[in-house]
Amino acid sequence: MKITFLMLVLSLFLFPNGIGKSLAARPPVVSIGSILQLSSTTGGVSDVAIHAAVDDINSDPTILNGTTLQVDTRDTNCDDGFLGMVEALQYMATDVITIIGPQCSPIAHIIDYVANELQVPLMSFASDATLSSIQFPFFVRTMPSDLYQMAAVAAVVDYYQWKIVTAIYVDDDYGRNGIAALDDELTARRCKISYKVGFSSKAKTSELINLLVTVSYMESRVIILHTGSQAGLKLLSIAKALNMMGIGYVWIATDWLSAYLDANSSVPAETINGMQGVLTVRPHTPKSKMKSNLVARWSSLSKKYNHSDLRISAYGLYVYDSVWTVAHALDAFFDDGGRISFTNDSRLSDVTGGKLHLEAMSIFDMGNKLLDKIRNVNFTGVSGQVQFNAQYELIHPAYDIISIIGNGMRTIGFWSNYTRLLSTVLPEDQYSKPPNTSLANQQLYDVIWPGETTQKPRGWAFPCNAQELKIGVPNRYSFKEVVGLDNATGSMKGYCIDVFTQALTLLPYPVTYRFIPFGNGTKNPHYDQLAQMVADNDLDAAIGDIEITMSRTKIVDFTQPFIESGLVILAPIEKHNTNPLAFLQPFTLGMWCVTGLSILVVGVVIWILEHRINDEFRGSPREQIITIAWFSFSTLFFVQRENTMSTLGRGVLIIWLFVVLILQSSYTASLTSFLTVQQLGSSIRGLDDLKHSDYPIGFHVGSFAKEYIINQLNISPSRLKALGSPEEYAENLMLGPKKGGVMAIVDERPYVELFLSTYCKIAVAGSEFTSAGWGFVFPRDSPLQEDMSTAILALSESGELQRIHDKWLKTADCSIDNTEFVDSNQLRLESFMGLFLICGAACVLALLIYFGIMLRQYLRHKKQSGSAISVDAGLPTS
Repeated sequence: MKITFLMLVLSLFLFPNGIGKSLAARPPVVSIGSILQLSSTTGGVSDVAIHAAVDDINSDPTILNGTTLQVDTRDTNCDDGFLGMVEALQYMATDVITIIGPQCSPIAHIIDYVANELQVPLMSFASDATLSSIQFPFFVRTMPSDLYQMAAVAAVVDYYQWKIVTAIYVDDDYGRNGIAALDDELTARRCKISYKVGFSSKAKTSELINLLVTVSYMESRVIILHTGSQAGLKLLSIAKALNMMGIGYVWIATDWLSAYLDANSSVPAETINGMQGVLTVRPHTPKSKMKSNLVARWSSLSKKYNHSDLRISAYGLYVYDSVWTVAHALDAFFDDGGRISFTNDSRLSDVTGGKLHLEAMSIFDMGNKLLDKIRNVNFTGVSGQVQFNAQYELIHPAYDIISIIGNGMRTIGFWSNYTRLLSTVLPEDQYSKPPNTSLANQQLYDVIWPGETTQKPRGWAFPCNAQELKIGVPNRYSFKEVVGLDNATGSMKGYCIDVFTQALTLLPYPVTYRFIPFGNGTKNPHYDQLAQMVADNDLDAAIGDIEITMSRTKIVDFTQPFIESGLVILAPIEKHNTNPLAFLQPFTLGMWCVTGLSILVVGVVIWILEHRINDEFRGSPREQIITIAWFSFSTLFFVQRENTMSTLGRGVLIIWLFVVLILQSSYTASLTSFLTVQQLGSSIRGLDDLKHSDYPIGFHVGSFAKEYIINQLNISPSRLKALGSPEEYAENLMLGPKKGGVMAIVDERPYVELFLSTYCKIAVAGSEFTSAGWGFVFPRDSPLQEDMSTAILALSESGELQRIHDKWLKTADCSIDNTEFVDSNQLRLESFMGLFLICGAACVLALLIYFGIMLRQYLRHKKQSGSAISVDAGLPTS
């Protein structure tokens, strides 16, 4: 027992950190470094946060177990890349086990290479998306990347349905890479940056003025500002002076603005007035007791470390947790036997002399082990859960969406990478539920936009100094009422021109334009080429009788259709007023045959069911045949005089009379149509006959009808004949296929209306078999397309569109509306097959039941007869 007690006491001296701890001795002091620009807002806040975290760690007995953490801060110049690089390299000659910072991306890029070689973990809060642990394994980002920030900004742009934006950025790694990430995110949402403009961090005020004047000439009114705080505030001030903070403008600043407003206790009234209505984002940090305690202590901490004018920002929270991350990692590092030692790099042994002392740089021997411990930390800090994912980025990145209003900021919603959607629900409340990625769930609170308006800005305007739009217009050879060149005046005129000019009058801004004729006027142009010119930006738009087709919508955008346009079939007509057999035309031959056969079959079935019990169906064979014939045909007119007595007979008769009623009604209606409507003399009677015939088919030159006939109807191109004018239409239809003409013409409805107003011996065969429309063509994602669509709807609702239609497309006595749509399809057997099958089934079923009853009676009678014979045989003879 005494031996056991002595061993226990001895173990307390030998293992002061517990039995499970490593035997490795912990150093009394561990040095970490920080590289900051102390003169900047973010640098000052970060300096206070680092020292506060070091003090809290050293006063906490539960971590590091007696090892004191000390920080060596080096002030660097982010505005001067070369000077900052030299200062950072000098600092790397000191033996530190990790470095907090730098805050600026250009310096971080340089230090990353050095830290990677010296195996010193770099705890950076630079948000540049191109900085990654894939390229630089010892780079550890301790706040959300710009990839997530730009995703949040793009989500805001997409939420308000803005399609184009202007991006202003500082022309360095931070600015360029951030805008590149934004461009990718916008493209994924079918939005785009229409104009990018970078500027030097040392740009003069006059240069910034010229920059914003140029931006004001752009059509986009949504401006993304990705800069530092000093340049960003100057740009907003200049924009205010240039009246670019009024109604119609949208300004979205990245997190530099929220960081500046959070950190500065007193913002000049002139500065805050110049950013009213601006949107910005802020890395989201959930509320917690730890965070509240740090915020409460911040005032005394900032005074202690000579930054009394600064308040805490999101950057300060993340930097504070960065130091705690190092502390937790060091604790695990020492527990796992880690030692702090450095070895001189033999490659630098010959690099001596000068003031940089590169030969003094040493490799951290167990840097890889410490890096692994850093990547595996998992604790709750003031910024939330501190844990790294497989890509070594902090988990659950999220952003507050903020509106500048009055003297402060108002949170209007949140963006979370968990759902990648905007929401008014706190991100931390979403993590416990499956992510709902439906766009319908997106929501933000109302915003007061620049100009003190609550109405959402359109996001674009027609530039006041813009060059006139080049608008392509088909120079048609035929149907110039639709659109064409007036040879007398040299100007474009027609239905489409009037619709376009009237729609322009409804736009809230002036649009200057000039029409560019497309085609030589000797034949109708091909509209696919016109649409391609708009897609290639050779034209700014195209107007005319341009059909909205699927292939065209893949390369351009169309407005709301301003007229319906479907394909119909034209064929010659003639009247048949003296046909002595017209009464036979409603039914096809097959229909007549089946109807006659059904009459006889029903008569025979009724006779079979009735003649045993009904005297009216008895008599000599001749009389019974006459009765069957008379009864069958008299049912066609419901005048049969014979009564049916059997239940089966009555059932069959009821079903047959129902069939007769349907046949009689259909025959009467069809015969009326045949005797009163002009009939097609052509064998083409509709779409089916067109597809299955071998006759030539005409089509309108330049129309999409050719592609539709070939691709959708699978008709051989060899059967098609191009026709360019109404005269050619009439000539070819009158000639017919045997004399070099066509049997029918496929064309769009508006052209057919005009054609039939003059040529009365032509009619439409069948019904319209496509449904489409004409629209104006604009480049993809053109905001003018949306406004023109709205204007066209307004014209339609006001009746102005119909007035323009009547002016140009008003048809005469032979119009398509007054000409009967003739469809000479006879009533075919297929249409009534169901009725005949029902009647036939009823007859068969009735006969089966009838013969079943007869068989049962016969068997019963036979059995009774057999019994009677047996009884008679057993009686004694007298």
